[in-house]
Amino acid sequence: MKSILVSQKVKTSTALILGASLLLSACSIVGERSGTEQPPYSLVGSIGENIELRQYQERLVAKVTLGENFESAEKRNAAFSILADYIFGNNRSNAKLAMTSPVEAPISSEKIAMTAPVATEAGVGGAYTMSFFLPRALTIENAPVPVDPRVELVSIPAAKMAALRFSGGRDDARVEGFKAKLMQALNLSEWKIVGEPVAYFYDPPWTVPALRRNEVAVLVKQRASDIGE
Repeated sequence: MKSILVSQKVKTSTALILGASLLLSACSIVGERSGTEQPPYSLVGSIGENIELRQYQERLVAKVTLGENFESAEKRNAAFSILADYIFGNNRSNAKLAMTSPVEAPISSEKIAMTAPVATEAGVGGAYTMSFFLPRALTIENAPVPVDPRVELVSIPAAKMAALRFSGGRDDARVEGFKAKLMQALNLSEWKIVGEPVAYFYDPPWTVPALRRNEVAVLVKQRASDIGE
């Protein structure tokens, strides 16, 4: 009986992930995204020809944190399934929420393969946190309340970020290379790095590599603002 329940759970998780991937792929068959909501921002400047300075608005995420008693791949899959379950209707309103992009992931030695409206980060003591960006019309007050107590709704404050865009592959070594370029450019500019760099992935893995939109980004503030602090 236990093996049957485990098998059913795996099938359910696989179906959720496949469903999310199919929804996202409809917006990015060959790299062209249409109709997929993204966190809103305005361009406030640039560094050289390739780095954008963006002012992001406040954003709402559904967030889950898993403990260290999981392997990395298991954490990603388990966290994704929990959050996909929430946006597909496992909430007190039985509401299905729209998918958004991009995926936000930490830049680390871990393999990055998720392609969904999600942010991931390493937590204290080996914990693993994943977040889905929710549609901008939702707030803490009106977002569907999760049924699963592991799902937490969190409002991310408005923030200024520097972002470097690139296409093609997004393996760890390549992402690290673009992170290094972003960090070097910022260190030689009037902008100070005030957060950990992250990677943004806007397309599912089957998107033609040359047409993928990938980015490395980090929180920044002007160095002149340090005066008087």
